[in-house]
This record gives sequence, structure tokens and C-alpha cells, in this order.
Amino acid sequence: MAGLFKKLFNRDQENEKEEILTEEPEQLTDEEFEAILEEEVGNEEIGGNEQPSLFSRLKNGLAKTRKNITGKLNETFSSFKSVDEELFEELEEILITSDVGVSTTMKILDNLRKKVKEQNIKESSEVKELLKQEILAIMGEKAEKLGEQTPVVILVIGVNGVGKTTSIGKIASKMKRSGKKVIIAAADTFRAAAIDQLEIWGKRIGVDVIKHQEGADPAAVIFDAINGAKSRNADVVICDTAGRLHNKKNLMEELKKISRVIEREYPEAHKETLLVLDATTGQNAISQAAVFKEAVNITGLVLTKLDGTAKGGIIIAVKSELDIPVKLIGVGEKVDDLQEFSAGDFLDALFEEQ
Repeated sequence: MAGLFKKLFNRDQENEKEEILTEEPEQLTDEEFEAILEEEVGNEEIGGNEQPSLFSRLKNGLAKTRKNITGKLNETFSSFKSVDEELFEELEEILITSDVGVSTTMKILDNLRKKVKEQNIKESSEVKELLKQEILAIMGEKAEKLGEQTPVVILVIGVNGVGKTTSIGKIASKMKRSGKKVIIAAADTFRAAAIDQLEIWGKRIGVDVIKHQEGADPAAVIFDAINGAKSRNADVVICDTAGRLHNKKNLMEELKKISRVIEREYPEAHKETLLVLDATTGQNAISQAAVFKEAVNITGLVLTKLDGTAKGGIIIAVKSELDIPVKLIGVGEKVDDLQEFSAGDFLDALFEEQ
């Protein structure tokens, strides 16, 4: 396995600084965005045809990852009749190349070796269930649902291109459907497109959007949104933020200022800070999280675009290395494809036999 480690570490060292500062453009044009809203959000709001179950959506969204990870695991377990070190080396390679990460993989396999020895397991087929249990132990209990405590201010952070604006729209839509009064603060004032897209979401789902002109002070937008929430007896304030990591120092100071404004102006409100990460960026997502943790207390993660990667193991690495609960995952473009994360459901969908 020395060759594998060498390749991984050399690649990481060459790309680390460049990758952390990378900002991808928004994935959708305005026309594509409006088309999705027209077709998906509109239909979701008014009802319509019977929709697939949440578990079916999750299972379908994890199809690429399931084929990659579970397919390789099944092939490995079927090719080994007994449990030996060669089996563990095969598992190591599968997990690392599926973006579970080196340190998390080592943690899983160390515990796996220990349990195999303690339980005197001889058949490789029995190791699969133990592996699932180890991953479940890392992922932990189901996180508290967003919006259970109200009033709540939800600060949404993350680099541009990870699906932050779209996630805000979907969260707002789901909360409104649950009977809550929602206000959105369009506080990414450095991107006119972000403000425009949130306005479209607001009109489609019937949610007020507080905005200022492009280039305005983001903290001032959130200040007005909080005052608006108080006067209108809103349950939820969802705040968009900029994601300009190329200007890291200014961005971190901006987030700290916003956090101070929220705490000062709405001390009685429950506070959530959600970091949105793009699952398709792999280990770079962890590097991004480390940068944002320097500025704010992150209470939960939103992992988007899991349906777009075969390396969904990043969700395991993120929880293990950051010790921040995964609260929402995105497994498709529809509103209901942004789901509350359940470790049990995730693993059931991931390990389900074809």
C-alpha cells in the first residue's frame, strides 16, 4: 500500500493550497435555475402527482456511490473466504479511494481488526456488517432537526459554487410547508446573481426576502432581516453570506461581524450556522471547513451534490475529522432531494444489495 499512500500524499501536497482557494462559478445559468424552479418548486408547493418516498430519493441519489463502494466491497468479501491482513489491505484501498480519507480509514480498520479478533470472526462475509456498524458509530445519532426551536436564525456559509443559494431556497420552502413563517436575508451582497436567485425563490414559495443594493454591508442586511422578523413574528430567518475565499481575511472578519450582529440584535433566538460543502470536491471540502471554523462556530453541515459523485465516502470523513453533525444532504435537484440526514437511512441506502 506504500504506492497508494505516496500517490495520495504527493497529490494532496501539490494541490492543497490551490484547491482550498478555488472558487467555482455557480453551476446553473439564470435560465436553467428558473426552469428548475418552475418545474420543481412550483409542483412541490401545489402538490401534484405522488412523489417518491424520501428513502427512494436517497437510494437513487446514492446510486453512484453505492455502485462504487458497495460494489467493490461485495466483490472483495466474496473473493476472500477467510479473514486475513490482505483482506484489510483491500478494504483500506477501497475506503481511501472512495474519499473516506486516510485517518478515518485507519480509525475504522483499527477498530475492525480489534472486533474481529475479540469475536473470533473467521468468515469474511461477517466483516461487512461489522464495517457498517463502525461507520454508524462514526456518524453518530441523528442531529436535531432544523427549526425545532424557534425563533431561529440560520446563518448559511460556504464558498461560491457549492449550492449555498439553492440550499437556502430549499430549506425555506420545506420550513414554510411545515407551517413556519420564514424570512430570507440576501446578505451575499457581492453577487447580484445570488440576490436575484433568492428573490425568485421568495416569489415562488411565498417567503419575504430582505435585500439591499449590490455591494452593501452584509451585516446591515441581516440587521434589517432580524428587525423584520421581530415585527412580523417570523419563526425563521435564513441568512445567505458571501463565499469569497480568495479574500480570506476580509471574509472571515465579515462572518465574525455578522455573528456579533445576530447575537446582539436577537439574543433570545436559537442560532444555527450551517456550512455548505460540495461532495464532489472530495477531501478539499474538509480543507474548506477548517478555514471557516476559524471564524465561526459551525453547528451543522449541509453536504450537497452527493448524487453527482461516486465517492460519497466524503460524508464519513467530514463527520469523523470535523466532529460536526451532518444535518442535511443533497441527493438531487428537487426540493425534497435536500433531506435531513439520518445515519441509519444513509447506510441502509448505501449498503442495500442491488
